[in-house]
Amino acid sequence: MASVKRIIIIGATSGIGYEITQLYRKQGWRIGIAGRRTELLEKIRSEAPDQIETAQLDVTSPDAPEKLAELIDKVGGMDVFLLSSGIGSQNRMLNPDIELATVRTNTVGFTRMVVAAYGYFKGQGGGQLAVISSIAGTKGLGAAPSYSATKRYQNTYIEALDQLARMEKLPIVFTDIRPGFVKTDLLKNDKYPMLMSPQYVARKIVKAIERKKRCAVIDWKYAILVFFWKLIPGFVWRRLPIRN
Repeated sequence: MASVKRIIIIGATSGIGYEITQLYRKQGWRIGIAGRRTELLEKIRSEAPDQIETAQLDVTSPDAPEKLAELIDKVGGMDVFLLSSGIGSQNRMLNPDIELATVRTNTVGFTRMVVAAYGYFKGQGGGQLAVISSIAGTKGLGAAPSYSATKRYQNTYIEALDQLARMEKLPIVFTDIRPGFVKTDLLKNDKYPMLMSPQYVARKIVKAIERKKRCAVIDWKYAILVFFWKLIPGFVWRRLPIRN
């Protein structure tokens, strides 16, 4: 009889992370979920108490790796790690509080959790490390400087870790998931083009993780968009009224 697979999802109390949790629950996985809101974590756990474990965790806090380790222990191990937490918003006025909060979560918090997961898989002898970044990392978006810059950081960091794992001959699979616009709390209105539902995006993400894809742009419309974005020269890009 095959052993039950185990996944840890950071940022699972709402939006994409919540929908992904529901899909893995239906597939029979052992799931560890973490987030900042204890009441929501307990509500989700109550749906499948024999299958789901929880941990109150803030990626910007120095004790987050210790809490991750405790959650892994409660689940009984970790085969897949998925980082779904992140923040972002338009900030044309360059409010420094918004810019710096984005950096703390999307770079410092991101690095803290990814390093912890990498260390676990290194000790275990393998695993799959997946993160949800964004197509915003493709180019610098004037409407959201910190958000697009931190997403580029995430893309590059996973690329570097992939190379490092191979240098160390570690069988760690990396999956960088890059959605387009998703109707979540990050985008609080319907004024964005090609807006996707969290349920649709979650299904695509689970499939990308299952297939162990190195990089997955979600979905095909955004894959085409990103392809053409990359072709635009810098002197043209900075004149475009890009909005997000």
